[in-house]
Amino acid sequence: MSGTPTVKTILHPVTDVAKAKAVYTALLGVAPLADESYYVGYEVDGQHIGLVPGGAEQGLTGPVAHWHVADIEAKLAEVTAQGATVRQAPREVGGGRLVATFADPDGNVLGLIQDR
Repeated sequence: MSGTPTVKTILHPVTDVAKAKAVYTALLGVAPLADESYYVGYEVDGQHIGLVPGGAEQGLTGPVAHWHVADIEAKLAEVTAQGATVRQAPREVGGGRLVATFADPDGNVLGLIQDR
């Protein structure tokens, strides 16, 4: 991965994963690659679209763009030093993937992802 963060993942909080999956499958025209009760993920032209049941309880107030970074702790420290506020500290979500969210000074929620 280059040193420049890139947006490759957008996560959408959903309340009913079955209903949301039907809509996103119709919209995207492909079946999900990951299809679990806790997460449904699609891959379309290099873009990852994820459905997160209970995402609102995890701090996702709407769709959240996630930047893929080489060092999640360093990037989180860098943005908080400039005025961002940590919403959810880095945590592993499986397969060595770490995710975190923060808010910019206007309250917009942004995400970071690091794959180990």
